[in-house]
Amino acid sequence: MRIISGKHKGRRLQAPKKLPVRPTTDLAKESLFNILNNHYYFHEISVLELFSGTGNISYEFASRGTENITAVDGDYGCVSYIKKTAALLALDITAIKSDVYKFLDKTHLKSDIIFADPPYAFTEVQFEKIAALVFDRDLLLEDGFLIIEHAKETKLAHVANFSFSKSYGSSIFSFFELPKSSTEEE
Repeated sequence: MRIISGKHKGRRLQAPKKLPVRPTTDLAKESLFNILNNHYYFHEISVLELFSGTGNISYEFASRGTENITAVDGDYGCVSYIKKTAALLALDITAIKSDVYKFLDKTHLKSDIIFADPPYAFTEVQFEKIAALVFDRDLLLEDGFLIIEHAKETKLAHVANFSFSKSYGSSIFSFFELPKSSTEEE
């Protein structure tokens, strides 16, 4: 995996082969950040990466200037790798080992961007539960995005607060956001 932009642009990272991960491809990640670049100043936002795996998305945000990043994964090896890599690159990333659903159910952490990359084999109900917890627990800041990466076979357009999706090869990014208040629309 490669960091696309920012202070570590071009830096290649090699995660241990034993980690149970499927990192977001460089092409998909670059496309995602092209979208986000039109919405945010990265140094002004907070990011929560769920099912963070290698921390691929967190490193990209940190390289681009985001300082408030939390990465959550249930695998000890993944969390350990994120902590070691963040220290090596001097990136301010807080890595937490936790079941993502339990974390979402208990946290009060609000973020501008919540990125979730659960296993593609998840059922639609498991994907829907991520969105439900984020919005029921009011974890997304105003003008923020919940972005769920999933396989093209998984359909999430029916889920509450769905906004749009973008397809990159076999990966889809589904974007969810808080409804705009009636005063904002006028």
